[in-house]
Amino acid sequence: MENNFSNSNFSQKQLDASHSISVYLTKVYNWMAIALLFTGLAAYFTAGSEQLLQAIFGNKILFFGLIIAEIALVGYISARIQKLTTMNATLLFLLYSVLNGLTLSFIFIAYTSASISSTFLITAGTFGAMSLYGYFTKRDLTKIGNIAFMALIGIIIASVVNFFMQSSVMSLVISYLGVLIFVALTAYDTQKLKRIAMNGFHNEESMEKSAILGALTLYLDFINLFLFLLRIFGDRK
Repeated sequence: MENNFSNSNFSQKQLDASHSISVYLTKVYNWMAIALLFTGLAAYFTAGSEQLLQAIFGNKILFFGLIIAEIALVGYISARIQKLTTMNATLLFLLYSVLNGLTLSFIFIAYTSASISSTFLITAGTFGAMSLYGYFTKRDLTKIGNIAFMALIGIIIASVVNFFMQSSVMSLVISYLGVLIFVALTAYDTQKLKRIAMNGFHNEESMEKSAILGALTLYLDFINLFLFLLRIFGDRK
């Protein structure tokens, strides 16, 4: 009798943990999808306005100011997430997604709509597959995640160097490496978010803010994977 009660109690804990993970990751992916929608709309409407395009890409100060603002927002949200209110964290995240859309509007000028659409679908499929792998695999992906992060620093440095060298070969190598890196990071970050959910949250607000930060992480994985794939498969106008 006691053994049956113990097993029942253990099963209930498993169900509670499974429910907590499901609720948390649903919030993460919902916020990520909303941010991607904001980015897509901002990029699309900016690309359709000559005035906005001229203002952003014709003015180096404004363009680099937007880039710096994006980097600052990511850093600020990541560092201050626990001190921000849920509303402020959400607004800053969505603001970042809009700013990112402004600077990404160039893709509608540089690439054909068909290649953008097809690459987006490829990205979504790849991201989904790796996210599922990260969720279901029993393998600890921490080491892979650490290697991918170090490799990311390497391609950032290589990209800066290639900005001056303008080597098409190096650009292609960086693109392929970028795809591999963000494929690995997608699986690793998904597993990390699952572990966060398994550890539980102090309260509902803590879960909401963690979901925003998790959405930001996966959003960055998705956007970067998309851009590297677009450089490989995209048809330029």
